[in-house]
Amino acid sequence: MRYGSLIGWGIVIYAVMFLMWNGLIQHAVIGGASRILLLLTLVITATIAGRSLRFSSPKDILPYSISWMIVVALLDAVYSVPTAGWQLYADWNVWVGYILVVAVPLLAPYTRARHVPPAL
Repeated sequence: MRYGSLIGWGIVIYAVMFLMWNGLIQHAVIGGASRILLLLTLVITATIAGRSLRFSSPKDILPYSISWMIVVALLDAVYSVPTAGWQLYADWNVWVGYILVVAVPLLAPYTRARHVPPAL
């Protein structure tokens, strides 16, 4: 078990999403466009995190992705709850994000190009 990856990628996922969200708010990008951009950002970041582990099986990635979700939820409690309040967790979008943090990295092994030896 790589403890740097276990916690580090959770912090990276949270940081990237937090920065993207703040940027969209500051530039007044709201509505469907912002949700699509945030979803795309989360999928790309979580896929990169899953691929960085270099595992070939989703079951090997699962403990890492669950820990990333826990780290993201804890960072939400530390950074978002003081301004948004505990009702943050009543928003279904937050829970969809947590589920995606667990599920998307599991697909990472299928995003790598397979090396096929040339036929003789």
